Amino acid sequence: MARCTAPARGHRSSAAAAACPACGSRSRYSYGGYSPPYSLSGSSVSGNGSSGSSGARSSSSPRPRWSKAGSSVSYTPAQVVSLTPIRETVEKRAAEQPDLRDAFLCHAWDDRQGAAKELHDLLVSAGIKVWFSEKDLGLGVPMMRAIDKGLANSRIGLVLVTPALLARLPKESIADKELSTLLAGNRLIPIVHNTTYEALRNISPMLASRSGLDTTEDSMAVVAQKIAELVAL
Repeated sequence: MARCTAPARGHRSSAAAAACPACGSRSRYSYGGYSPPYSLSGSSVSGNGSSGSSGARSSSSPRPRWSKAGSSVSYTPAQVVSLTPIRETVEKRAAEQPDLRDAFLCHAWDDRQGAAKELHDLLVSAGIKVWFSEKDLGLGVPMMRAIDKGLANSRIGLVLVTPALLARLPKESIADKELSTLLAGNRLIPIVHNTTYEALRNISPMLASRSGLDTTEDSMAVVAQKIAELVAL
């Protein structure tokens, strides 16, 4: 039986999914035996499964069940596969704890005024309630206690994977503690920015095995739109 290559290579794009012996079927994608409940807006999935990074939906793009009719956001089959379990976590945690924030944004300290702030601002503009250290970590508050509280009170975690984060992960930093907690369940979405999954795999094979979003496929604004659709209830 063909084995899925996601744990070793990651399904960071439709091309990667297509190259996997277990997930390369043109008509049906599976991940670890899991088949995502998405519908097709056209008659079949195209060969590369994607209409590009513009965010416009093509006639052959899969639409996940949480994406409302009329949405202009386009998803690749690989993204539907990786995001469907996260959506199920969102729904479960929302039912159990309705007052949780939507997302916890994990990032490297060096990105706090750059890429992390850009992503945070886009998420907030899209209506997402985000825990962000620059806003939520008050003066005099113990950092680890604040981070623990932020994780516990958020439905999912977003990990902004940048060169700065890759430099800090081997040092057993606070980011490493955050990632360990989020990796314990289907609560984690890596967002790769200005680096690659190959570089991430060299530092953290476990994190690299979790497919997510990539700013080489989608702009940061489109990434924020996809997260907004994912957490909307």
